Parts: sequence; C-alpha cells; structure tokens
Amino acid sequence: MTIEQSYTVVGMACSHCEKFVTEELQSLDGIESVVVDVAGDSVTVTSSQRLDFPTIAQAVDRAGYELTEQTGLL
Repeated sequence: MTIEQSYTVVGMACSHCEKFVTEELQSLDGIESVVVDVAGDSVTVTSSQRLDFPTIAQAVDRAGYELTEQTGLL
C-alpha cells in the first residue's frame, strides 16, 4: 500500500530549503519519495505506511521550517 500525504510548509525560500526538507523527510522509515514545492509552500510525501502529523512536523522542524497543516491525503 502506498500513501501520499501533502502538507503546507512555512519559511522555505530557495533550493537549499528544498534540500534540507527533503533530506530530513527521507530519513524517516517508510518514505518512498518526497516532492518539495518551494514556490507553493508545500511538500508531498509518499510512504509505504501512514505517518502521523507530529512525525512529519518534527522532521520539517529539524530542517528549520514549520509544517502548518495537512492539505491532502491520497
């Protein structure tokens, strides 16, 4: 089973931001892919298991940004 979750991220401004967020999220168990949209202030995570909001938020926080809401679940 593959789960795709999208979130709003505050504070990203450049490709370095994208890299930091991607690296932190990819370090989580079960992550298959991470797509960061700096211009759209969003990140979409595809995983083999459902990851709860606090887990995703902590990874984004470690990268230096803030996860504010979940915008989609597919």
